[in-house]
This record gives sequence, C-alpha cells and structure tokens, in this order.
Amino acid sequence: MAAQRAPQFFAGKEIKVGIIGCGYVGLPLGLRFAEIGHRVTGFDTDQKKVDHLNAGRSYIQHIPANKIEEYVKAGRFGATTDFSNIREMDAVLICVPTPLDERREPDLRYVEQTARAIAPHLQRNQLIVLESTTYPGTTEELVLPILEASGLRCPIPPKDAETDGIQPDFYLAFSPEREDPGNKQYGLAQIPKVVGGVNSASGRAAAGLYAQIVSRVVPVSCTRAAEMVKLLENIFRCVNIALVNELKQLCLRMGLDVWEIIDCAATKPFGFMPFYPGPGLGGHCIPVDPYYLSWKAREYDFATRFIELAGEVNTAMPYNVVEAIAGALNDRRKSIKGSKILLLGVAYKKDVDDLRESPSLKLLELLTERGAVMDYNDPYFPALHKMRHYDFSNMRSVDLTPEQLASYDCVLIATDHSSYDYESIVRNATLVVDTRNATRRVKEGHGKVVHC
Repeated sequence: MAAQRAPQFFAGKEIKVGIIGCGYVGLPLGLRFAEIGHRVTGFDTDQKKVDHLNAGRSYIQHIPANKIEEYVKAGRFGATTDFSNIREMDAVLICVPTPLDERREPDLRYVEQTARAIAPHLQRNQLIVLESTTYPGTTEELVLPILEASGLRCPIPPKDAETDGIQPDFYLAFSPEREDPGNKQYGLAQIPKVVGGVNSASGRAAAGLYAQIVSRVVPVSCTRAAEMVKLLENIFRCVNIALVNELKQLCLRMGLDVWEIIDCAATKPFGFMPFYPGPGLGGHCIPVDPYYLSWKAREYDFATRFIELAGEVNTAMPYNVVEAIAGALNDRRKSIKGSKILLLGVAYKKDVDDLRESPSLKLLELLTERGAVMDYNDPYFPALHKMRHYDFSNMRSVDLTPEQLASYDCVLIATDHSSYDYESIVRNATLVVDTRNATRRVKEGHGKVVHC
C-alpha cells in the first residue's frame, strides 16, 4: 500500500515518486527527484526503454548514462512496465505524449489510457499530477472522472466558493512541463513550476512536492488556468515565429537579409524579443499545442484567428523550401525529379537528438514525392526509424566527405548543428540551400548558396 501521508509531509521526507512516460520530459523529472534522495519508479510501456534504464543506460543524448547508473545502484531509481506498482507510490506524475491526429485535432489516447491504468491501483492520499500539454479542462473533464471510477473522490469546489475546505480522498493537479532539450542555461531545477489543483488541497499537495526540486513554485487558481499557461507560452512562440517566417519571405523578394534585420532590431534594450525563421516548426510543443486551444475554443463559439493564421504560415514553410530548391535547380538546368539531394540535419533543432515534429521529416517526404533521390546526414541519428506519421526506416546517415558532398545536385541545410563544417560544405557542394543562415560566416563560394 502507498504510504498514507498528508501532503504537508512531502517536504523533507523520502517519498516514492512514480513517473509515467520515460521520455524527454519524464526521465529528467524522475532523475531530478532521485537526485535529491527520493525513490523513483519510471513506468513505461516500452520494454526496451525499461531494460535500458534498469541497466543504467541512456537513450537520450543530453542525459548522461552515469547519472542513471548511479541512481539505479543506489536504489533510488528503477523502471517497470508493471503498472500495479503504482499502488506503492506517494505521487504519480503523468508525462505521456499528446499529439495531434490526422485532422490536427487533440489525440488524448495516451492520457486516457494512462488514467485508466492508474485507476485500479489508486490509493488514498496519493497525488496524481498531469504534466502533458493539453487544452484547458482536460484534467477535470477527462482524467478526474476516470480516477473517480475507482470509488475515491477528489471534488471540484463550486465556482463561487471563497475557500473550498475540501479534504479529498486523493489529490489531483496539473503542472505543465517546461523541458527544453539541449538548453544548457536553464535546467529543470532553475525553471519555475506552475501548479494548479482540482481543489486547494490538491494544489497545496502538488506545490509541496515540486518545491523540493525547483527554485520556485508558481501556484494558480485551478488546473484549467495551469493548462492555459502552457498553451500561452507556446502560442506566443508560434505566432512570433510565424511573423518572422512571413517577413523572411518578403525580405527574400526585396533582396534583404532578414537575419541581419532581426539581429539589429534585437539591439533595442526594450520592447523587442528576437525570433528566427526556419524551414518549419519542430519539437513536441510549438507545432502541436496551439491547435489544442483552437480546437477547444470552438466549444465556446470563438475563432482563434491569430493561432490559425500562424499555423498556416508555419505549415507552409517546408513547401516554400521545396519551391526554393526547385527554383535553384531550375537555374542550373535541372529539375527536382531525378536530382540527388542531401539533407543536413533531421533533428528539429541544433545539437539535440530529438526528431519530434521535425520539419526535416516533412522535407524528406515532400522532396521524395517530387521525385528527388534523397539522402541525409545527422550526427545524432545514424539511422531513421518508423515514426507516427513517417516511415524512413530504410535510411541511414551518409558520410560528409568532400567527394560525397560533390556528388549531390543540392545540399539542403535543414538543421544547423554546431558540428558541421560549413566552410567545407560550401566549398565542396555544387549547390547549397540554406534555411538557417548557417553559412553566414563562410567567406567564399556564396554564389553556390541560396537562402530560403
């Protein structure tokens, strides 16, 4: 049975923390709890991940294996596929994917399946926290009823209640993940944690838990507010990236360097924050999360026009890149069909081993459909595998030798990894299409470079 602790005892006590979903969000979170001395169990349906973790191995580039191995040997971290062990946990944190379906509508199957896996093992005084990004209302409308089917209750107070005074059987909260893979300046411990509970007791319980691992906990009034906070953060980025992506297209027509313009504007010490264009949106949040809110807004007869417009601009970017490649090849009396094209970088951003929603995958698909003979190079991905929307499982990263670079009709820079030698790339390639301004410091061969 789970330890029967009230939330005020979370502080300063060894507790058992369960992390459901041992990916880019769940694994760092679990290791942080283990780091401060708590006993952590990672739950995942992927047996390979579980085996890797229990053997002290890492499958995420920026998480060192020696840290996992240290906590496993100390008995503070382990992983399992057996969800019945949830009954032993004091707190259970849900960190599962929340993708979009084929119609760009929320796909909450993983959240729902996880809640149903927890319910039969739910114990009194357990704290359950959803961290997966989703639309406002998910915790109350989807997760809560499933958990309450266990017979335990976590009541939602009336809207006009000044203080709810509720003593629930279990505690339920939402705290949005703010993980940024590859960010060396802000790690999990330095990023404030927003927390909202279904009721005030749940909010206090979650705040007491997270206060042990982060520098600051920011409580909000309810789970719906916490869910909206995460969406606002990512919609802000989505809209501003769409703005510079659109301006990039205009600057190209006007013969202006959009990167120069952005960098100069960023010298203003107030009222401006730089965002940079690219071949499309990538990552687990920005390409997905805005659509969660626009979908939910329809329930309130509300059109989220900024979100929809930003989505249109950003979704069009890979298509714009393909057209730029077509134009550049056409200038050299070639067509896309039959041309050999090397794509540099399949990760969604530089220097990470993260493929989620990468625009490079869309570029591979579009160029292949147009008849190009495609290869790729990425130091973080020796081979590609079958994914939710793409299957490039027959592709392996090629070497970047001078001879190899010279053999392609076009080299497409989709992700600007720091390890790439851009001087060598431009020197040896016949044509370089640069979507990231990665060649800006290359002094020679700019007649070969096309920016898009």
